[in-house]
Amino acid sequence: MVGNNSSNTAGKPIRCKAAIVRKPGEPLVIEEVIVAPPKRREVRIKIICTSLCHSDLSFWKLTDPPAIYPRILGHEAVGIVESVGEGVHEVVKGDTVIPIFLADCGECTDCLSEKSNLCTKFPFSLSPWMEREETSRFTDINGETLYHFLSVSSFSEYTVVDIAHLTKIDPAIPPNRACLLSCGVSTGLGAAWKTAKVEAGTTVAIFGLGAIGLAVAEGARLCGAKRIIGVDVNQEKCEIGKKFGVTDFVNPGNCGDKTVSQIIMEMTGGGADYCFECVGMKSLVHEAYASCRKGWGKVVVLGVDHPQSMLTFNSFEVLHSGKSIMGSFFGGLKPKSDIRVLEKRYMDKEIRLDEFVTHEVDFKDINKAFDLMTEGKSLRCVIWMNK
Repeated sequence: MVGNNSSNTAGKPIRCKAAIVRKPGEPLVIEEVIVAPPKRREVRIKIICTSLCHSDLSFWKLTDPPAIYPRILGHEAVGIVESVGEGVHEVVKGDTVIPIFLADCGECTDCLSEKSNLCTKFPFSLSPWMEREETSRFTDINGETLYHFLSVSSFSEYTVVDIAHLTKIDPAIPPNRACLLSCGVSTGLGAAWKTAKVEAGTTVAIFGLGAIGLAVAEGARLCGAKRIIGVDVNQEKCEIGKKFGVTDFVNPGNCGDKTVSQIIMEMTGGGADYCFECVGMKSLVHEAYASCRKGWGKVVVLGVDHPQSMLTFNSFEVLHSGKSIMGSFFGGLKPKSDIRVLEKRYMDKEIRLDEFVTHEVDFKDINKAFDLMTEGKSLRCVIWMNK
């Protein structure tokens, strides 16, 4: 057993600190934990900083399956490779990496194709285990198993991640910006760039201006969209949206007796070319579909709704409208290759990441990050492990 300050930790369990959720909705407790060495095709990394995503908030409050406790949440992060398990050749000790919840094995049909980012070998799941053998690398000091989250668990000073979930990045990118590329911001950027393939001079409507919706706006701006309409019940998002390229704003509460789709149809003279649903409400998916232009309009769904939520479309309208609807998981991005493109575009000052970070806190104040997001005061709060 070695402490986290030891210089020779490879192959040995590490004792370090982690923020643990022991009961749903209760404040995270920072405790000493034991992080086992990485096994075959696994990597142990030292987390530099991590950011809070809405998915962390949702699972923190979850009471029904797939909820499981005690658990170490967190999945948007950047870290340094501390040691590698057998068979790992893609990274070495000292490399800067970001863990990503979506696997990219580089071997299956989907990973080898440019048409998909949905790995067949390691399909997305909410499993609390490491993927290859369904065991945990975390225990508390009493020997109790601590469960993983989204294959990352970054609310720990050290974590173990399968190599299929790691992307090596340029160490020159500031860590409090690099961590944003792990999930939400990349998802929004990719949805505009890779999934919708937004064309220059077109009109985009975005339902929900949280971090993902604003990232869609940023992606649409980069693609050359002429008009970007933001839809949100929070009037403050009108000014915030302008930083990311939003040109028009619609507050559903200020539409009088008209629906949002009627307003957008009037504003655009027939509907938006692309509509993005970024909240996770079936009613907004239908409203986005109604706001899309006939003949070529695309609806892209990014919001995570209840698994049993059903969409209902009139078959006659589907046939005659010529519109399309598609899902966009992680923005259609391939983690091993597309993240490097986004990283370079940020370093070349094309992509705005700085504006997404509204707060930064020390690891000991991690519960403040949860408070800020619960109160709707932050887009992304960066949590520094050892500042």
